[in-house]
Amino acid sequence: MTRSTTRRTSIAAALAVVLGLAPSARTEAKVSEVSSSQSGGLWVYIGTYTARGSEGIYRCEMDPKSGKLSNLVLVAKTPNPTFLGIHPSGRYLVAVNEIDNFEDTKGGSATSYTIDTTTGALTKLNARSTGGAGSCHITFDHAGAHILVANYHFGSTAVLPIAPSGMLGRASSFVKHEGKGPNAARQEAAHAHSANLDPSGRFLVVADLGQDKVIVYKYDAAAGTITPNSPDGVSMAPGAGPRHLSFHPNGRFAYVCNELDSTVTAMSYDASTGTFTKLDTLSTLPSGPVEGNSTAEVRVHPSGKFVYVSNRGHNSIACYSVDEKTGKLKPIGNMLTGGRTPRNFNFDPTGKFLVAANQDSSTITVFRLDPKTGLLSYTGYTIDAPMPVCIKFLAKS
Repeated sequence: MTRSTTRRTSIAAALAVVLGLAPSARTEAKVSEVSSSQSGGLWVYIGTYTARGSEGIYRCEMDPKSGKLSNLVLVAKTPNPTFLGIHPSGRYLVAVNEIDNFEDTKGGSATSYTIDTTTGALTKLNARSTGGAGSCHITFDHAGAHILVANYHFGSTAVLPIAPSGMLGRASSFVKHEGKGPNAARQEAAHAHSANLDPSGRFLVVADLGQDKVIVYKYDAAAGTITPNSPDGVSMAPGAGPRHLSFHPNGRFAYVCNELDSTVTAMSYDASTGTFTKLDTLSTLPSGPVEGNSTAEVRVHPSGKFVYVSNRGHNSIACYSVDEKTGKLKPIGNMLTGGRTPRNFNFDPTGKFLVAANQDSSTITVFRLDPKTGLLSYTGYTIDAPMPVCIKFLAKS
């Protein structure tokens, strides 16, 4: 892969200085330059779009002390495994395949694999239809008995059982969304973009970009079914385009990144009824609109003190502190990722590092997180990975 690394790094550094958050000089972690033995390390699984050289799911290693990534390898050939989920047992990985046709039938799919936690290898078990095209998000229920999937193009949500063996069954529940928003290009129909269980495991929460709505379903964990809740959700601003949602560790707050208007909405949450109440909405950009920008991911730090949102276009991570009493957010800075189109990002299990997937520059960048201020600083570690869009961690055996 040929890139003008020096030029890109210089530009990113210059922009970061303007924001007061300059990364240090970049250190490239090449697959061929490092040893494969890192005791006590982490496996990092990477979902991708299978274009520009990508062939499926990749895996690398992370040193939990330094944050250094190394030894990138392809572990599963599969089309567009854009979002990954790891079973609560750590024994299985399931990828949603963001495709339009599966086994000669219109719709996306989910593919299950066993994980060898000693070697990090994946072995395919089976694949099932998700019932809707453009499957783009997956989560497991708390017992690990079902997966819950959002289908973007078909605007639907599906529940599929997963057996103790890791094999996926046919959908046990399926709901087609109806509705649209004011953005004719992006909201001509419903577009389910993420599916998350609330901390109690009683409600499924789906961010629907097309309807400008966060939809709430009652979830029956025993039967693997979803039914409409009352109230049925909460609406965002017209044209906002809610994309992903993250619950606070205390279960009383939640945060939604709105893709189309580059904002993040803080909400309070009543777990007894599955009801959200909007608190405030803030821009994810430091100084006004950026043409072509859109948000992609939102995550609450495990400490509950900070919230982060990725900006595609501005190519940054927006950082916020959380008021522990009210749940409201306060902007504390934007960190440039040193790459293009940061999509998904994730925290390592200790919460010391934030790892960002830069889709269009085909790089993954590691930042250290200050536990007191919440600000990010570049570790110097970036690894090449083709078209990365999702990051998942698993401890080695």
